[in-house]
Amino acid sequence: MNDEIVELQTRFAFQEDSLLELSDVLARQQREIAELKTTVQLMQQQLRELQNVEPLLQTGMEPPPPHY
Repeated sequence: MNDEIVELQTRFAFQEDSLLELSDVLARQQREIAELKTTVQLMQQQLRELQNVEPLLQTGMEPPPPHY
């Protein structure tokens, strides 16, 4: 009976360590996803700005200054 308790305690400790490791990995992935979302949003904004300037360049007009 005592050996069974030790075995269960060993399994429990292993599972607890595994859960903590998985939790750390999940938290790190969530941070990375948030950073990637921010990067994509910035790139989308830059693309929209470039698309607004391109027609002006094709007509020979100069784009407005950045502070406009």
